Amino acid sequence: MRGEGTVRDLTCTGPLILVNAAHPLRVPADPELVELEGGVQLERRAAAALRACLRTVGGTAGILPVSGWRSRPEQQAIWDDTLAKEGLAFTQSYVAMPDCSEHQTGLAIDLGRRQENVDFIRPYFPDQGVCRAFRLAAPRYGFVLRYPAGRETVTGIAHEPWHFRYVGPVHGEIMARLDLTLEEYLEELRNYPAGGAPFRFAAAEWECAVTYLPGGVGEPFRLAGQQGLLCSGDNCGGVVAASWRSTGG
Repeated sequence: MRGEGTVRDLTCTGPLILVNAAHPLRVPADPELVELEGGVQLERRAAAALRACLRTVGGTAGILPVSGWRSRPEQQAIWDDTLAKEGLAFTQSYVAMPDCSEHQTGLAIDLGRRQENVDFIRPYFPDQGVCRAFRLAAPRYGFVLRYPAGRETVTGIAHEPWHFRYVGPVHGEIMARLDLTLEEYLEELRNYPAGGAPFRFAAAEWECAVTYLPGGVGEPFRLAGQQGLLCSGDNCGGVVAASWRSTGG
């Protein structure tokens, strides 16, 4: 439950927070959760976006939510169980330690193709059919493939074609278009601190200007005719502010 009257560190909250072995959760996540199917829960905005994307690609009947939000004790239990059954090398490749797992934020979802037997740790999510359709549409709804092949040294996790992370539609499209992991994207944005020129990006129907605020301090760059300002901490001591507007393309 959210504590009344508490002041949250803005650098530790939002859809862009980086959670990995080098950047564990600095404050406990407290997402507003929504139940999907089979007891799987996801942060409210992420859940709505996931449902919309599945409807768009006709994936509701063919794609199964396997694992969403996890409490810290649940993550510890999964780590311990996998370690006992599979050994350290496998566990380090596919399971994050407690407080280093995106699942504790409620922003990560493991998906599998709906079938009789589903592997909880490595669900089958092929790059074909409705699963491929979801993968292609996901960035428009704010989801990115979090652990792509060939980026293991960046993410610290083996390729997981089933693990998607909600970052929001604006950032999702930018990351997909530029082929950047969350680690790489945040590193790039730090080159555009408040007071200087922003990071600019234009899509078919909108454009944005992104400013990085070290320590959460500074004034975001604002586009003329701005229609929204999206702010998120990065869990690394900063805040990302994205000013956006529709171009009607």
